[in-house]
Amino acid sequence: MRIVFLGTPDFSVPLLKALVAARFEVVAVVTAPDKPAGRGLQMKSPPVKECALELGIPVLQPEKLKDPSFIEELRSYRADIQVVVAFRMLPEVIWNMPPMGTWNLHASLLPQYRGAAPINHAIIQGEVITGLSTFKLVHAIDEGAIALQLPMPIDARETAGSLHDRMSEAGAMLMLTTLKAIEANNIQLIEQSKLSRGETIKQAPKLNPEFCKIDWNQSTHQIDCFIRGLSPFPGAHTTLHNGETSSGMKIFLAQPVEHTTTAGVEPGTLVIVNDSRALVKTADGWLELENVQLAGKKRMETELFLRGFRASEKLFCA
Repeated sequence: MRIVFLGTPDFSVPLLKALVAARFEVVAVVTAPDKPAGRGLQMKSPPVKECALELGIPVLQPEKLKDPSFIEELRSYRADIQVVVAFRMLPEVIWNMPPMGTWNLHASLLPQYRGAAPINHAIIQGEVITGLSTFKLVHAIDEGAIALQLPMPIDARETAGSLHDRMSEAGAMLMLTTLKAIEANNIQLIEQSKLSRGETIKQAPKLNPEFCKIDWNQSTHQIDCFIRGLSPFPGAHTTLHNGETSSGMKIFLAQPVEHTTTAGVEPGTLVIVNDSRALVKTADGWLELENVQLAGKKRMETELFLRGFRASEKLFCA
């Protein structure tokens, strides 16, 4: 079974490695073009490209997926099947090309959390269970018939980063099982409409800077989930107002805590305790900041950040 693999970020790498280790014939990898990154804007390859080159697999990096020259090159690999993980939306001429179809690994229990950021949104929404789905691609995004699903718990202090790593490894095994069933002609598909059980379908759209701004008027639980769901990337952010000065600040970790002063304190008020702890008032309690990053500075533990911090009498986040 000749496979073309399509993917770009770190999440895709364990599956590519697993396919090769399981002796599947991966004839080519399609990934995003190299892009400038870092302060020096040096060209950086996608993680999947680096992995593919180490494994000796040809790499295609089209700027446009509808480019006729790319389509012909892709067709020349005569793939029986295509496997997609964390990639761009595919035009029909691509996903309908192989005779055995194109199959996707998605980091949610579809039909819930369709979209580009299912891991983040599941934590942000306070879910305690999420999971993985393999399905056959159709024109509508993330709406193809399901092959296999694997429920996974979300731990109480889970971040998007820790869940991402667990799901990328588990997802590799789930897709391997799916491909073996397809190869053995032993696959039974279930339409997503039969899995919704009348529930409201939650979406997982792409994250943007405006979405990632913390609203301190929300509850402690909501803000805690929001911060963890965006950690470590792209990071929940706020603006720290310190007297006459203001600075953007990302918060990567925070912890709900008890604090004696509550009445009359406005949400967003920041209190420094014993020169080593930073607490921010929420709508119904307090969050202690544990790991932060001021604009232009390095990410650091809050206690270390406070050592060089000169605070005015009134501090607040907005």
